Amino acid sequence: MRTDGDANWFQRAMQRWSTTPPAEWMNTRVPWHRVDRLVYRVTKGRATLTGPMSGRATVMLTTTGARTGEPRTCPMLGLPDGDRVVVIASNYGRPGNPAWYHNLRAHPSATLVVPPHAPRRVRAREVEGAERDRLWALAVCTYPPWEHYVDRVAGRRIPVMVLEPDDPAPS
Repeated sequence: MRTDGDANWFQRAMQRWSTTPPAEWMNTRVPWHRVDRLVYRVTKGRATLTGPMSGRATVMLTTTGARTGEPRTCPMLGLPDGDRVVVIASNYGRPGNPAWYHNLRAHPSATLVVPPHAPRRVRAREVEGAERDRLWALAVCTYPPWEHYVDRVAGRRIPVMVLEPDDPAPS
């Protein structure tokens, strides 16, 4: 498990900064997912902006739009948990859940890219109880700002989603 102690001095500074009022103000106004998608596209899938800044792996998740049915790709921090990937619907500490969360609730089947690997099909499920508690502890240990986001989400419980391999059914 990668912990906050694995981050370099710049990444730890960025993590601390992300919990400050100026960062909160900026995070509510800058569409970071669009910046990350642009950097990802320009670097031909080799990099994002938030990955190196946070010191964590950025994954690209393609969901099906809950209302539109159109594919939507969003970069986010992904936490490995065996053959699964855990994603946290923190929405940068904003009051509402991110769009990708609503998309996964409506259409749990998605495509995940964990660079430099090929895309793979996954099935999402929201975890609760002891499993959620364990994965939330893993998440906070890996990226401490998530704990601070709890104070900013106006009473919303931050969802924890597990992306499991979606193996096709045998024919």
